[in-house]
Amino acid sequence: MTTDLRGLTPAPPEPEHLPYPDADVLDVASLLDPAERRSLEAIRAYLHDVVRPLAIDYWNREEFPFELLPGLAEVGLGEIELGGTSRLYRGLVYAETSRADVSISALVGIHNELIVGMLSELGSPEQRERWLPRLRRFEALGAFALTEPDHGSDVAGGLETTARRDGGEWVISGRKRWAGLGTIADVALVWARDAADNQIKAFLVETDRPGYRAQKIPHKIGLRIIPNADIELDEVRIPASNHLPGATDFSTANRMLRSSRAWVGWQAVGVQLAAFDVAREYSLERRQFGRPLAGFQLIQQPLSEILGNAQASLGMMVQVARLQEEGRLEMLHAAMGKATGTRLVRESVAKARGILGGNGVTSEYHAAKIFGDAEIMYTYEGTYEINSLIVGRAVTGVSAFR
Repeated sequence: MTTDLRGLTPAPPEPEHLPYPDADVLDVASLLDPAERRSLEAIRAYLHDVVRPLAIDYWNREEFPFELLPGLAEVGLGEIELGGTSRLYRGLVYAETSRADVSISALVGIHNELIVGMLSELGSPEQRERWLPRLRRFEALGAFALTEPDHGSDVAGGLETTARRDGGEWVISGRKRWAGLGTIADVALVWARDAADNQIKAFLVETDRPGYRAQKIPHKIGLRIIPNADIELDEVRIPASNHLPGATDFSTANRMLRSSRAWVGWQAVGVQLAAFDVAREYSLERRQFGRPLAGFQLIQQPLSEILGNAQASLGMMVQVARLQEEGRLEMLHAAMGKATGTRLVRESVAKARGILGGNGVTSEYHAAKIFGDAEIMYTYEGTYEINSLIVGRAVTGVSAFR
């Protein structure tokens, strides 16, 4: 006689089919202290609920979203570098901003890393008092003017814009290219070569001064919300006090650029999370052959690869943040973060665009927008190739460029 054990033996649990609730599958946010985590969650909610839905129309029209500035200020995105928060928190905020929109993240990142941060660290007390209160509320905007028409990767040695002291004034002459917000900024942070000692120094140039002319660079394939500009400086006169006293040679610029390259690594994390969000949502909603796309192996594999790339980038940037916190960040680390992150971005956004099929080629579904933005990231803040060579120089001791 056999015993019927049915009903006595627990049935195995049903497989879990609910989507994972958060793309932060490694729970990196748990490394933050409770106050920073609450702040990050509030910023993420605002960016997801308000900024992301509105950004696409501005992107399509190549129009700057002035209307969003008060809200960005309200959640603290104008003063990230002034709040005394951890490097990890700042990085995750930059990633979440990129997840909502890369152009907005470029605005927030350049504003904080290269304008607010540089003024705070290198500016005089008078300069900080004049500009920081308005900048931190996005009531004033700054442009970072370093790259020139004929000097991008070699700008350290080839910079041609000059600064000549004339009594109580500096006279700035030259041309700049790709300056973000150059057409709408209140002030430009201009790097120029001092004619007296041949050192590269930084100057605050108010954009309403005679001789300052800026023209928008049109027809970009990405970052279309940010008006990059060609700037002409024709004997622009500024007070002697507009020189940043802490910026006496190019090493100061290089130190700040090191941090801004690390910031692009955080952008790479956010963009890949955005690509995952868009592709995952589409695959769950779109039905083909009688079932959701998400049920096909050819969809689940690239989704898992996009998420894996994002988490690999995130893990690398968590370590970069730790090095920054300890004051041990080197250009090797920043260049590796930027180069590796943007290389993986290219792969991830291509997979996301492919998941959307024909709908992946129109910005209406966001994947094409993210795809275009990723191409810009691959090149700005030091090209992929130059950053790779910086890493190569660090690990071999041999420079492939001067």
